[in-house]
Amino acid sequence: MSATVSRATRPSGTPHPASRARGRRGGAWLRTTAITIVTLVFALPLVWMFAAAFKTNVQVTDPSVGLWFRPTLDNFRSIVEAGQIVRSMGNSLLVGVVSTVLSAVIAVPAAWAVGRFNMHRTGSLILVARIVPAISLLVPWYYLFARMGLVGSYTVLVLSHMFVSVPLIMWIMISFFAGLPVELEEAARTDGLSAFGAFWRISLPLAAPGTATASLLAFVFSWNNFMFALVFADDRTQTVPVTLFNFISYASTDWGGLMAAATLITVPVVLAAVLGQKYLVAGLTSGATKG
Repeated sequence: MSATVSRATRPSGTPHPASRARGRRGGAWLRTTAITIVTLVFALPLVWMFAAAFKTNVQVTDPSVGLWFRPTLDNFRSIVEAGQIVRSMGNSLLVGVVSTVLSAVIAVPAAWAVGRFNMHRTGSLILVARIVPAISLLVPWYYLFARMGLVGSYTVLVLSHMFVSVPLIMWIMISFFAGLPVELEEAARTDGLSAFGAFWRISLPLAAPGTATASLLAFVFSWNNFMFALVFADDRTQTVPVTLFNFISYASTDWGGLMAAATLITVPVVLAAVLGQKYLVAGLTSGATKG
């Protein structure tokens, strides 16, 4: 009795397992290459800025001086001794924290109402507020705030930043509250809580990652905003973007001091992003799903 060995045949058009493995390796190599290129594109300017902060002005403008040089702390010493950058960082921190907190207090409950009660027209108005360029409002704002005697104060900076931060936070948070199961609030209402009580005790804690994400983005906007501070601030309330601009003059540019100051003002934003990374990632991912 002879045994016959049957050879399994692959269906027509089915790729060989070795071909699939090579395809997977090729795809992984392409992804790694793309990620590396994108990382270098975004990281190289920061590396150059950090390195230039420890160079003299001659070394900064000399193309032959790369990353191998004798570092100096003179740039940091000079800008700290001048005092303006430290005062400006304090102003930016004050304006950023106050405007972000007040914006969150206003925008988060409003976003809950829009997302929970399907106020589509209100959502459209919020989108319009996000689209309208703030520069178009600078002239009427300046006239109004000047008549009120607020130009040059912290109040006008906080209010102007809130004009952008409130719609920003609302637009981000609407999707979070719309994605939360309404049954949780209905169960809380059944247990005797009011509508706002259900929001405060149930929805708000569940939306904490989204709130942290939106608040961090609003703070970064406030920290980096140049236009409002240039128009509304004075020497006492000047923020860091305007202080950086002062390093550039008609005759010359203090590149060493400029890069040192830019390095100093980048540190708080980077620390905020690192410390809030868990909430930031959770907020960006949970807002994309419902239920």
